[in-house]
Amino acid sequence: MAVSPRKARSVDHLVLPVAGLELARQRLGQLGFSVAPDAIHPFGTENACVFFEDGTYLEPLAIYKREICETQALKGNVFVARDQAFRFRRGDEGFSAFVLATKDADGDHKLFRKLGISGGRKLTFSRIFESASGKKSTASFKLAFAADLRSPDSFVFTCERVKAPPAKRGKLAEHENGAIGISELALGEPNPSDFQYFLQEVLNQRDVNAHSFGIELEAANANVAVYTAKGLGAWYGIESGCHGRGLRFRAFSVAVKDLGQTEKLLRKNKVACRRIAQRVVVDHAPGQGCVIAFEEAAK
Repeated sequence: MAVSPRKARSVDHLVLPVAGLELARQRLGQLGFSVAPDAIHPFGTENACVFFEDGTYLEPLAIYKREICETQALKGNVFVARDQAFRFRRGDEGFSAFVLATKDADGDHKLFRKLGISGGRKLTFSRIFESASGKKSTASFKLAFAADLRSPDSFVFTCERVKAPPAKRGKLAEHENGAIGISELALGEPNPSDFQYFLQEVLNQRDVNAHSFGIELEAANANVAVYTAKGLGAWYGIESGCHGRGLRFRAFSVAVKDLGQTEKLLRKNKVACRRIAQRVVVDHAPGQGCVIAFEEAAK
């Protein structure tokens, strides 16, 4: 009997720990992004997301009520426990997780347990979503976690939008920098192939492009690359913190409509940036989580 080919999962969003949402909103606005109103999670964290027209988004994540976070972590809330562990080890700014879209978080949880890569208990929650016009609605989600014990500073989860916010984000998906979606996730590890199996399973993607700078796997809507120190330096200009073992999420690229116009905007806003290959790279600054690069969307 023929075996149907795997269908790669799609990147849904990126989790970017930040010290505070006010600073994140200021910095992301300086980069030309439109930022959604603050939203509070029932487990003590808060976010102010950047939504893109392709359905992906960025989630700057801050602590809203520390005592609630600590209580929830003790009760087994993986999302909060991982965030606390990341902040303890790496500080209040970074890129801690990437999230994949799913229609069956329950099935994903069972699969991750079977494969030995479960990150812990599932999480179901609801929160208030506020549109650009101020209209409020309730959004509900179910999360299934995957993790590799060799990588304490990173994790992955799938997100099922049980009750989704409006598909069309309106003005929230319109960005002065021309951003339309996430194009690449850049991970770091001295020996990328050690984590090939884990990424193949979470991405549901068997094909791997191996080269002298690392490995790359294609999600349905973005490239996921694990670079060596030389790769991070060559493609993102990252020269420090490249040598520890375990996957670390170091940077990401955003597709824009016109790279030249994006670069002009950044310089107008006095954002330090540089051209590396076909990208405009912005080094980390407080409020943005990690290194962010911009590249022109394929025509």
